Amino acid sequence: MMKKRTILTALYVAAACILCGGCGEKEPGILIGNMSQPAQESTLPENTQESTADSPESEEAKQDEVIRVYVCGAVVSPGVVEIPAGSRAEEALAAAGGFAAEAAREAVNLADWVNDGQKLYFPALGEEVQTEAAEPDEASGLVNINTADVAALCTLPGVGEAKAADIIAWREANGGFECCEDIMKVSGIKTAMYEKIRDKITVGK
Repeated sequence: MMKKRTILTALYVAAACILCGGCGEKEPGILIGNMSQPAQESTLPENTQESTADSPESEEAKQDEVIRVYVCGAVVSPGVVEIPAGSRAEEALAAAGGFAAEAAREAVNLADWVNDGQKLYFPALGEEVQTEAAEPDEASGLVNINTADVAALCTLPGVGEAKAADIIAWREANGGFECCEDIMKVSGIKTAMYEKIRDKITVGK
């Protein structure tokens, strides 16, 4: 009887081992991918735009032409000042520090245009007003572009000595200007400049 029990117990243990299939030991599972490794951050540059730094050429294009005007008389700082081309007398006055205390403030037309190389004189109170020898046309008060010399032509807005010489050379080569608009036939004088001087010139003989 004891023998039978021993055999049955042995068979039972053997069967249990077969059914379990060695479940007492666990083989390590196979991991797909490395979960402990952090996700890689994008290495693409944040700013992919091309540099928009201003080129030296664009800076030069923005620079205005500068003229030099001699401002003297009753001003704070008499002397030669540099101002943008196409400026008026008030801008030249400001560059010279403004009126002096003794200035006759209404003696000079501050809205008038100034030109490169011009002398701008501001008289004092009680002083006789000095004017430039512009030699305008006697009848109309305008500059006659058919007869004016360099000094007279230089009183026109935007006209310096070089441009005045071009005007004189053109009229001598072509027998003079038939109308005011003909001044635009002179090299360098375009519509914008003509609009500034059209009310200050004449072609009267």
